[in-house]
Amino acid sequence: MFNIALFGAGRIGQVHAVNIANHKESHLYSVIDPHPASAEALAYQYQTKIQTTEEAMSDPDVHGVLIASATDTHADLIELAAGHNKMIFCEKPVHLELERVHQCLATVKACQVPLFIGFNRRYDPQFRRLKNLLDAGMVGKAESLLITSRDPSPPPADYVRVSGGMFRDMTIHDFDIARFIIGEEPCAIYAQGSNLVDPAIGLAGDIDTAFIVMKFPSGAMAIITNSRRSGYGYDQRLELHGEKGLLTAGNIKENSVEFWGKDGCTAAKPEHFFLQRYRDAYIAEWSHFVDVMAGRVNPETSGIDGERALYLADKALESLQSGKEIKL
Repeated sequence: MFNIALFGAGRIGQVHAVNIANHKESHLYSVIDPHPASAEALAYQYQTKIQTTEEAMSDPDVHGVLIASATDTHADLIELAAGHNKMIFCEKPVHLELERVHQCLATVKACQVPLFIGFNRRYDPQFRRLKNLLDAGMVGKAESLLITSRDPSPPPADYVRVSGGMFRDMTIHDFDIARFIIGEEPCAIYAQGSNLVDPAIGLAGDIDTAFIVMKFPSGAMAIITNSRRSGYGYDQRLELHGEKGLLTAGNIKENSVEFWGKDGCTAAKPEHFFLQRYRDAYIAEWSHFVDVMAGRVNPETSGIDGERALYLADKALESLQSGKEIKL
């Protein structure tokens, strides 16, 4: 049984708490959060203890840490955990600055501890099946990948100011899934964006609508379309075109019932938000990390993947600001 210290008792921390507690090989050992009420509520729910950062890191009974705290704490906590020989699961991103990511990964490498970065979309059963079918040769060589990712509503402007911007906060998932599906590192990127959804986002210095085109060494291309607004639910789709056919992964709907009548068809909307849409993905990625802790596998999504996705986000921003394609 692996004892896990959970850093962060907020929305995403609560998702992870469920999966830690439900897995037969992991135990939610403690909760760490700077807001006492949040920590107390989660600790009470799972009948576990509250620790400080120092207590959790120095506790020999803590085998692994799950970092779901504020973004600006990730790199420091990763380095602390590595120095105390803890196995590390960290939500994306490692950090918002590339140089700090490099420093952090060097520390992890020196300490020789496993680090898993939570790009959960790789573990979505629909997306994983599409990737497996591509690898099995069903559509032959990949030629183009279309990624649609639209949030149901925009975040507050206060969040935008500390998020690192749309590319580092939202599109970073799409950069990772594009690399994962195509199986190559892109060689060029071009981005365009607008502020159409909320004027406050523009005043905060960000965009809320974007198109990104990436080209890969094989000639394959990926197009990402993002919006901070979708009036019909959380829009998450993939379409992969290959030399022998097409693979698609559509939205997960709130239910599968359809009504057909004289005026046409009425069906449910897509799931409302990421907590519902990627529920199975969060379960699957935690199961994978337990396998990592048990020594059965190496992390599929490592610190290098975190570094590459942030690099692409930075280069997309460079393209947006310059209006030019950026060679990678």
